Amino acid sequence: MSKAPPRRQRTNFRPLTARQIESLVARHGTPLLVVDCAAIRHQYHALSAALPEVGLFYALKPLPHPDVVATLRDLGSGFDVATAGEIALVRAQGVAPGRCIHTHPIKSDGEIRAALRHGVRRFVADNPDEIRKFEPHRRRAELLLRVSFRNPAAVVDLSRKFGCEPGAVPHLLELARGLGVKVRGLSFHVGSQVADPAKYVEAIDACRELIQAARRERLADLDLLDIGGGFPVPYGERVTPIGAFCRPIRRELATLPPGVRVIAEPGRFIAGPAGTAVASVIGRAQREGRWWYYLDDGLYGSYSGQLFDHARYPIDAIGVRGPRHPSVLAGPTCDSIDVIREDIALPGLNLGDLVVGRTMGAYTAAHATDFNFIPRARIVAVNRRPGRQRAD
Repeated sequence: MSKAPPRRQRTNFRPLTARQIESLVARHGTPLLVVDCAAIRHQYHALSAALPEVGLFYALKPLPHPDVVATLRDLGSGFDVATAGEIALVRAQGVAPGRCIHTHPIKSDGEIRAALRHGVRRFVADNPDEIRKFEPHRRRAELLLRVSFRNPAAVVDLSRKFGCEPGAVPHLLELARGLGVKVRGLSFHVGSQVADPAKYVEAIDACRELIQAARRERLADLDLLDIGGGFPVPYGERVTPIGAFCRPIRRELATLPPGVRVIAEPGRFIAGPAGTAVASVIGRAQREGRWWYYLDDGLYGSYSGQLFDHARYPIDAIGVRGPRHPSVLAGPTCDSIDVIREDIALPGLNLGDLVVGRTMGAYTAAHATDFNFIPRARIVAVNRRPGRQRAD
């Protein structure tokens, strides 16, 4: 694998302005989740430049939306799918099954058969029982073995629930060979919102040794490595720019044996910066010396990522000036847990004023609910076609 430097990509992405947001609200009302496809393109190009010889397979889980799929389809992206529903979404957008990889390590036989019917052929497994599920499908399916590399420093340690120990790989390869199941390569995922690339380097180094050992022992001619996702985005705090973050990863990938293709599964990095949540103030009250502002979106809606994804989004009011005071933002449900922020400095707000959350594309609308029969935020995609940005 050559050490090609990152390629610079021209993009015209700029965050949505207050005027653009107000125009969208005038047209669609609130609550809104605005998905900016120009940001999707910008993030895809940035990661492609940082990892120029790595095939990118967008993980649908953070933001499974048709316009996101269509945007990435046109960029040549692959897709990381984990369920029959996600496969149906990409098929509806004309994505060829060969551009998909099914990465859920634990699947029912029904899920496997559904994926095969749709033409998906590449799957992930991490234990003997899962490998045995593929014996009836050995002529049509091939596997990656997912290896665990625990990373408590990640916001979400994705090797806690899935992945085998590196030492188990030879046994799993022997089992697969005995069953006639083809193992194509290895995969790993070092966690979500990873701050330090060192864990990727460690995992790539270990996988290189496993690939070399498998070839040497003639267990399997492994020629594919999936390095997962987890690339960080800024939620108000500084993170390492993606080019610098990926530099040690590129150096380590260059040490892989000849003929090994590398892919990745970015999700949050692609989708996170593309989402802007817009809510209206629907009520207010003074409690214990602070203003409480009640919004038409909350923890059971777009802000669900604060509970499920441990995220703290950049939030502010737009179109309002004046001195700022300690305030509380609460959601619209009758549940007392539905409080978005208790320590935010805001100017005095009135009914109908707008509160905007940035970097809210990932793990927000994807697991929002209709609790209390309160509708979820409407998703509006803008800049669906490359060119001059506009709020369409």
